[in-house]
Amino acid sequence: MAEQETTTERVGVLAPFQRRAFRWLWAGVVLTSIGAWAQTVGAQWLFINDPNAATIVSLVQTAATLPMVLFSLAAGVLSDAFDRRRLLLWVQLYFLVVAGLLAALTAIGRMPPLLLLAFTFAIGLGNAVMVSTWQPLITELVPRSQLAAAIRLDMVSVNVARAIGPAIAGLVIAAGGVPPVFAINAALTLFLIVALIGWRRPAPATAVARERFLPALRTGGRYVRHEPVVRLILVRLAIFVAPATAMWALLPLIANRQLGLGADGYGVLFGALGVGAIAAAFTVGRLSKALSANKTLSVMGVVFGIAFALTMVVPGLLPAIPLLVLLGYGWTATAATLNAELQLFLPGWVRARAVAVYMMTFTGAQALASPVWGLIAQHVSLAAAVWIASGLVVVGGLAGFAWHFPESEHLDRAPVSYWGEAQVLFEPDPDAGPVQVQVQYVVPPESYADWREAMEGMRRSRLRSGASRWEVYRVGEQVDTYLEVFTVPSWAEHLHQHQTRLTAEDQDIEEHAFSFITGPPRTVHLLPAEPPPDPSE
Repeated sequence: MAEQETTTERVGVLAPFQRRAFRWLWAGVVLTSIGAWAQTVGAQWLFINDPNAATIVSLVQTAATLPMVLFSLAAGVLSDAFDRRRLLLWVQLYFLVVAGLLAALTAIGRMPPLLLLAFTFAIGLGNAVMVSTWQPLITELVPRSQLAAAIRLDMVSVNVARAIGPAIAGLVIAAGGVPPVFAINAALTLFLIVALIGWRRPAPATAVARERFLPALRTGGRYVRHEPVVRLILVRLAIFVAPATAMWALLPLIANRQLGLGADGYGVLFGALGVGAIAAAFTVGRLSKALSANKTLSVMGVVFGIAFALTMVVPGLLPAIPLLVLLGYGWTATAATLNAELQLFLPGWVRARAVAVYMMTFTGAQALASPVWGLIAQHVSLAAAVWIASGLVVVGGLAGFAWHFPESEHLDRAPVSYWGEAQVLFEPDPDAGPVQVQVQYVVPPESYADWREAMEGMRRSRLRSGASRWEVYRVGEQVDTYLEVFTVPSWAEHLHQHQTRLTAEDQDIEEHAFSFITGPPRTVHLLPAEPPPDPSE
């Protein structure tokens, strides 16, 4: 697979476009995203003259984003379990049907508000599956050395779509009303459908049994809960996004009330954000090489906070443009850096599920924080909301100078099957469980303190790879003997540990702990008590 390459040569920002599959699929995703943004604007405009327009418009935004928060993890399970090319293709066909029905029913006047919200929610559900499938798929389209550049290009596509989609919707609505916008959304899925049909995904190196849905859902949650690096990345994401999203929530008010701009000036501000996003894609890679990913995040937080605060000081459009460029740069650089570090760190078996949690955090922080900044602006003042948010972003950036996660670019995250086959005398039923694994160690007294410290790393390794419980006991009948006991929900889950879930990092942790013991460890598998098969049958 592409992700297994670990070369460290200098990579240009456009290097991923040399890969034909990435180039065409990226273009298809851009077009689909443009259609999605246009569809949202069209849905909000459809009932703009309704007496309940304010409520309907806000509910359209909620219906579009709520599926990302509710269903991203489930979508990540599907992405980890099924062929991602086929899953992405089915999602595009689903978009084509749903968006086509929406356009047809709207054109004939059969689109009441509740049905519009249902269609918007259905499209949002498809978006949750698409994002949770597309982002992990990037690791299969480019080598590991180009992954950070590819993710930055993906972030550019998000900002390009966010700028172009609403602009297209506005022009089409002015010329022909809302139904053509919905039809355009359906049509824009066709490019990605053709690109996916034309691409042949390489077969995986090893075939493993597919994980069942609910166990896979729980395992993904356990991995995130017990992997401190992933948790830290998610915390830093939330600390930035929650206050920084005030920029998106309050920009219309800043444009109108503070800068005295109309719709055309507001469009110029959006264009400046897009320029900053594109500049980030071309330069943040070199910045991260010079400063490190951690320092880049901290610097971007401080720059974003200061630039956002200054929007309440500048007198008009021209001096506001460079501030919006900096805001677009800081937002894109931060999101792309965190996303790249996460994907570089994640092992392949859980990548889509962990990326889905990332997207849930990203979307959830915006959804929860945006109304807060709106309430502060309404009940206190716009300036208070901007300055509080700016201060929080700066504080988060400064805290990042002391709150580091390990750089992930040179880590080897390929699976390592160093456990070998499970040594049992009969073949358990895959659903048999829970399974208890006991590992016996003989630890000299002088090595106990070091061994016990090393076993903390073992605890994290066992729990993040599928164990639901982990403990260490001392054997009363033998002075220097200890038992490591971990529980796995089923025999199938334990086989996944053997086959796909362990990495070189887990092997290093295990070898370090074993360096303090005498003799090899002894392993016993305890399965549910069931009668042996009848020999006469």
